[in-house]
Order: sequence, then structure tokens, then C-alpha cells
Amino acid sequence: MRILVAQLNPTIGAMVQNTGKIIQVLERARAQQIDIVLFSELVLCGYPPEDFLLHPSFIAAQEAYLERVIQASKGLFVVLGTVRRNPNKREKEIFNSAAIIQDGKLLGFHDKILLPTYDVFDERRYFEPGTTTQVWEFKGKKIAVLICEDMWQHSGQVKYTEYGQDPVESLKNKHLDLVLNLSASPYHFQKRDIRLKVCQAVCETLKCPLIMCCQVGGNDQLVFDGYSMVVDGQGRLRQLAKGFEEDDLVVDLNKSLEACSFPEESLSDLYRALVLGVRDYMHKLDLKKGCLGLSGGIDSALVACIAADALGKENVLAVSMPSLYSSEGSVSDAQQLARNLGIELLSIPIETTFNALLATLEPHFIGLSPDVTEENMQARIRGLILMALSNKWGHIVLSTGNKSEMGLGYCTIYGDMVGGLSVISDVTKQLVYSLSGWVNRRQEIIPQTIIDKPPSAELRPNQKDSDSLPDYAIVDRVVQDYVEEFLSAEEIAEKCHLNVDVVKDLIHRIHVAEYKRRQGAPCIRVSKRAFLAGRRFPIVQKWQ
Repeated sequence: MRILVAQLNPTIGAMVQNTGKIIQVLERARAQQIDIVLFSELVLCGYPPEDFLLHPSFIAAQEAYLERVIQASKGLFVVLGTVRRNPNKREKEIFNSAAIIQDGKLLGFHDKILLPTYDVFDERRYFEPGTTTQVWEFKGKKIAVLICEDMWQHSGQVKYTEYGQDPVESLKNKHLDLVLNLSASPYHFQKRDIRLKVCQAVCETLKCPLIMCCQVGGNDQLVFDGYSMVVDGQGRLRQLAKGFEEDDLVVDLNKSLEACSFPEESLSDLYRALVLGVRDYMHKLDLKKGCLGLSGGIDSALVACIAADALGKENVLAVSMPSLYSSEGSVSDAQQLARNLGIELLSIPIETTFNALLATLEPHFIGLSPDVTEENMQARIRGLILMALSNKWGHIVLSTGNKSEMGLGYCTIYGDMVGGLSVISDVTKQLVYSLSGWVNRRQEIIPQTIIDKPPSAELRPNQKDSDSLPDYAIVDRVVQDYVEEFLSAEEIAEKCHLNVDVVKDLIHRIHVAEYKRRQGAPCIRVSKRAFLAGRRFPIVQKWQ
């Protein structure tokens, strides 16, 4: 039996284009004498469709396009992710389903049983949970279909909920020959290894192979990394699709395959996720060009590299906006980086504008000493310039703040936070340095002087980030343990050998900065828990 695993990059709501891709896959499958074609979860509409699912016209459109796929399935057994109406009209009106299609006929559906409502997921908001698993027979083989979360609880990898049933256990005595899993599992750093463990647990219980088809591509803040896989009945990885790109993975169950492994990840996957996130965010919005402020610092340098790889160097505009406090080295470093990347660089000094603004406000600031107000004014002048260029030329502003800064509010709202997309605001400062080293692994793209210089906003004389923040090794540890692992201040202090008062102060800053993050640009989620995607905290609160 030959199976084609169709790892596609759907666009949410683009059902004409998504259906076109699906039908092209079916044509390729027939040409290769494929028996079964497996697609990913909700591939027809793209995942996650969110509140589009509340629109009856959206559901009706999927039904119409599903019919086109059914008609195009001649000679094939097709398993396809789609939405279907709930005929019983209980609590919710729709199911997250897999349509089971054979030779131009709809055989039925598997409705997703376990609906995640944690982290970035909110499926119980829309869907009615399925209740039963079913065995489908094809060419003498007993096949079960599961959708993503249906098999996660069985592996012990779900930490945030305990479901009332385990769909894998319900299949234990069915003597299956194959399990097909449709997945839309978003990327976070090192998640592919977790996904493999989930598949292995199912195979070891059911004693049969499992084929997982994963979505690939960026949709808003989420990135899907692909890496569809085949795991045998002993839990060994046998085949693997490409990461971060569309792929047709052909599986021949009659052939004996050697065990394989993931390619070494290091930082490659993290960088590719950021590039894919930027590329799809822009291209799926029919946008081509991005611009960013290039300060000569490490953060904007990394974002410039990501943007050039995602959009093409000819579509990236960098803007140097030196102030009175900008060092000569920062200006020359920005120039050198732009030359290395081959991107356009404009120089628009802000000193004259800053002085004019100071003169305008001078009557209102009499008797008040310079403070963070004047620092933020400079950042907001830069934000105004970038947004003006964006309006005039149609470039989307890519903001360059990192997760450590965003976490503690060490950023200026309506200043360096302006933009249509925040590229690295889910990447901690230490990871920024690690990624920059990875960018330079073969040749120096980011000047070493940028990597070596102490971080500074350069908004006052001789300013350093360390004037306002503890060492970034401490900041990053607290941000990760508090935001991603939900550890208390005392637990973090004990685990990391830190002063508990320092930890409490950093946690307090995280909560105080919530109002800033709420007004920031959407970020690309690449960690276990980003500040915007899937994290919900009140702005007004007094918990410590």
C-alpha cells in the first residue's frame, strides 16, 4: 500500500487556493499510483480559523469545496481535515473533523474527540467534541483516524488539562494495521522531539505504524514546522518530511525502511521558523516590502538578517536614525551590516527634530529635570519616521524588540514598539546572541563589533542596558521560568540561586508592562509561551 502524506501550507479562509492545492495533490497521487492520500487538520480552511467558524457562510463554503474534493478523489482513499455541521445541534454547531473519502464517495467522518483549550488553542469555543473512534477498512487493512490532540493525552505530554477519555485506549483491542493522524501542531523551539514521543507512545500501545501529517507555514503569530513523520509499530522513526516547507512524503508500507532521525536542530529550526513567520505573514497579506530601524545594535541586526532571508534583500529598507547620543561605531556598524546583506539603508538623523520638540515643550517642562521622558521622545520620533515611510511607500514596519525587553517593559510604546509585525519579541536576549552567532557560522554577516558591544538604547550619554536591568542571564531565566513554566518567585530564586527580591522585582515589571504589550505589534511565537499568542493576563491587577 502506497500513501502520500500531503504536507501543505494553507492560508486561512483561502478556500479556492487551498482546494486547488488539494486537487493538485490528488492528481500527483494518481500519477504515482498512490492508494491513500493524507492531509492535515482543517486543511480546507487553514488552521486556526478562529471566529470565522462563527459565520454560517464560512461553514457553507467549506461544504461546497469539500464536495469538489470528493469529486476529484477518483481511484483514491482520501483523509482530509475539514469542518462539518453537528447534525444533533447540541452545545456547539460544528465538529473539527476528518472527512473519509473513497473513489468519489464520502464514507463518513471522524470527529476530533479531545479539543484543546489551553495555550494558543481555544477549540472548545467553537467545536463539539466527538464521542467515538471508528475503524475504516481499505484493501484488507484496518485503519484508525485520529486528529492531533486525540493522541496527545495518551503520551502524557498534555500538562494543562485532563480529558475524560483516551481515544488511543479505545482502539487498543481493534487489531489495527495503521493509524493516520491529521495535525496542526504549532512550532515552538524543540517541539519536534515532543511530537515524536507522542507518536511513539501511540505505536507502542497499538502495536502498529502511525503516519502523522502536519501543517506547515505561518498563520498570524503561529508557525507550523511540518516534519510529517512515519513511526513503525515499535516506535522507531522511519520516514520524515521536510521542515518549514511543503512536501509530498510518499510511504510504501510494503518496503522495509531503515530507522531515521531528525536533522540536527541546533538553532537552524528556530531561525527558519522566524523566517517562515515573516515571509508568510507578509506574502499571505499580499505584501512584499518591509522596513526597520537599524540602530547598530544586536536586535535590529538579527531582524535585518531574518527580513532579508524572508523577503529578499531588494524588499528590505533599513533606516539609520542617529541621535546626539548615538556612537560613531553604531552608525558605522549599521552601514557595514547593510552592505553585508545588500539591503538599502537610509540615514535620517533625529537631532534637529528632537531639538524642535524640546523647544515646543520647554514652556511646559520648566523646573523639571530631564528624565525618561526625553529618552522616550527620541524613540517616538524614530517610530514616527518609520511609520511615515511605511505610509508613503507601503513598507510594513518590522519592530525589533526582543522578549526580554518586552517582558520587562524596557521598550517605548509608540516608539520602538511601532510596527506591523514584531519579529523577535518571543526570542530572549541570550537567544538573540546565539542566533546571531549562528548567522555568522560560515562568514561574518553581522559585524563582530555589534555582537561584542554592551547593549545600549543610546538615548542618554553613556547609557547601558545594565544601568536599568540586571544581567540578561538573570532576566532571561526569570522570564522563562515565570512566563513559560509558571514558577513562583521563591521557586525561581531557589532554582537559579538568585536573590528573591530581585526575582520579585522582575516579576512585578512583567505585570506592570502588560498594557504596553497589549498595544504592541503581533509577534511570531517560537517559545513554549509567547507574551501575546495564548497568554492572557489582565492589565489591571494587584497579584504579586
